[in-house]
This record gives sequence, C-alpha cells and structure tokens, in this order.
Amino acid sequence: MSPTPLSLLCALLLTLPLAIVFTITTDTTTLPPLPTITSPPRKLKTHLQKHKPINKTTSIFPPPSSDDENNDDDDNKLFQLASRVNPNPSPDGAPKKLAFMFLTTGPLPLAPLWELYFNKTKAHNLYNIYIHAQPSLQHNLIFNGIFTNRTIPSKPTRRHSPSLASAHRRLLAHALLHDPSNYMFCLLSPSCIPLHSFDFTYKTLVTSNKSFIEILENEPGAWGRWAARGEKAMLPEVAFNRFRIGSQFSVLTRQHAKVAVNDTRIWSKFKLPCLKQNIYRCYPEENYFPTLMSMVDKIGCVPASLTYVDWKGRHDGHPHTFRGSDVGPEFIRAIRRIRPRYGDEEINGSDVSVVKRNDPFLFARKFGSDTVGKLMDIADDVILREE
Repeated sequence: MSPTPLSLLCALLLTLPLAIVFTITTDTTTLPPLPTITSPPRKLKTHLQKHKPINKTTSIFPPPSSDDENNDDDDNKLFQLASRVNPNPSPDGAPKKLAFMFLTTGPLPLAPLWELYFNKTKAHNLYNIYIHAQPSLQHNLIFNGIFTNRTIPSKPTRRHSPSLASAHRRLLAHALLHDPSNYMFCLLSPSCIPLHSFDFTYKTLVTSNKSFIEILENEPGAWGRWAARGEKAMLPEVAFNRFRIGSQFSVLTRQHAKVAVNDTRIWSKFKLPCLKQNIYRCYPEENYFPTLMSMVDKIGCVPASLTYVDWKGRHDGHPHTFRGSDVGPEFIRAIRRIRPRYGDEEINGSDVSVVKRNDPFLFARKFGSDTVGKLMDIADDVILREE
C-alpha cells in the first residue's frame, strides 16, 4: 500500500524535532571551544607601544588604580620590562635628559616654584617629570600646569614599611621605560626646592658619570635597623657588616637605576616587614638603596646626597621644617656654601676619590607650604640666578 501525502506529512512532522536535537548536539560537541581572550595588564600595556615624548596634554601612563601595596605581581612584570632597557642613553648623540621623580602623598605645595624652575630652562626637551602619589587622590584636579598628566600607576605608601622604597623603584622603572634618553634620576619630595637654576643643575649632573647617594657605614642605630625584621632575617644576603644607611633622596645614573629595578636578591630581604616591636627602627627607604649600591658598585657612586637637610637637634626621625620666616636671600646663599657630607669621612676619613670633592647642593628640604610666597619673591634674583 503506497503512503498517502497526508501520511508522509505526518511522518515528517514527527522526525523534525529529532533532527533539530541531533543538529544542536553535533554542533556543540564537534566544534572547538572558543579561546580565552586575555589582554596585557593595564599598567603595562602602554609599555608595549612605541614610546612618545610626554607633553602637557598627553598622559604618561594610565591613572593609578591599585590600592594593594602587598601585591607584587604587577610590579614584578614592570621591573622585568625595565630591567631589559639599554643601560646607556639612546639614541646615540641625542641630548641626555634628567628625570625628576616626585614621591608624594598629597599635593605639591611648592609647585609654583618648580613651575618657574622648569619654564625658565633654555631647552625644554632636557627633562621629564614623574609623580608617584596616593592612588586615592584626584590627580587631574591636584596636579596641574607643568605637572598635568605626569602621574604614574602608584600604590599607597607609609612610613616604617617597604612601601616608600617600592615607590622609588616604581618611579625608576617607569622613567626607564618611558624615555630612553633619561640619564640621571632625581628623587624629590613635595617639600623639596631647587637651590640653583635648571641649567646649572643640568650641567652639574649630565657631566657626571657617577650616582650621588649617601652611603654611611658606621651610623648609630645601624644594628637596630638591620635586626628590625629579626636578628637573622637579613642573612645570608645582607650581613650586618654590609648594611648601610643614607638619605632617601638620591640621584642615580641610568646604569644604577637599571640595577635597582633588576635586583631581586637584596630586595627580597628589605621588602620583609619589620617586627611590630621594632617598627620605629624600620626605614627601608634609607637602607635599601645605600646597601645595594655599596654592594654592587661603590666606586661608581659619590657617597653623598645633593639634597640639603637640617638634622640639628632632631631626634624624632623628621628633619627641621623651614618656615616662611626662615626664607631669604642669605638663607639660600648660606646653604649653597655648605659642603655635603661624603660617606664616613667624619669618622674614618673619606675615600681618596672624594676627599677633595666639593659638589654643590642642588636641592633642599624640608620646606613648609607657608614658604612658597617668600620663595617666589626671591626666585628670579637668587634661587634661579647664578652669581
């Protein structure tokens, strides 16, 4: 008996759902899964692109976004990239540049003086500015003028922890990656002022082939600082006789900046938290860099800071703060006449290589916000004028 058209239609309708199920099952089991799409970390993505000179309208890096100071993963990737840069300024024959790195937790109260300092340069392509500030700040509102868009991806900082030294390394890494012409790297605080014109500062630093970093061996309290994490915590990488103390504020050559971001061995000890009972002996930012440079290339360093500070009568870990009543022409001239301390010359006699040096202080701290008016009054005639 031949099937009728009606019976064929019924059979087709009955088998249609089975065909649909078979098709869907076949598609989902035989097609390969979609690949997982990942993108470079936001903080490092900019470094995978061609570097361009910064200006007042172009941001150097994405805005800071991390509030976790203990998360080292993104920092490690950043330092690995920075450790691969050319240790020499490039391209050959290009002008060497100074990297001014401001480490701050808030606004820059002396910004008008620095703005004048940078704007009075003969050549505006001889420097870069980098700011490490608290991630929670509204950077686009706080930093303006010549400081617009100069912030780098940052993390919170606090005293008596490795976070200040980490911030210094972070500034170095970004400056190394951002501009291959950066030759000297100057760390500054929001309370720092220039003591000379930019042109004087530039000539002083680019003609040097050494870093300027205070390296002190026989300082009182050294044992307490070394043992702050525990009496054996620094061993074997940093024996007590190799532990050094110095100013947080240094000027490093490009080669030494690369050494600092490439180091993991010495940093593995200094990044350890101090014991709670020793917290007020904990100053990694004043110990890590002097110790590292002393161990790696002491001969390549002038063991002095070029940032003047007044510690007379201070015993609380904070230098004297200068006020508006302190500031005047003779005050600036007096600081200019002071000779830096070179290593342990006051105790042991200085190294022969520096005993006859008389380098000028280029910066000074600690200046309160109430000094900005007085400083601006004498800026043109004294601070930014060479006599």
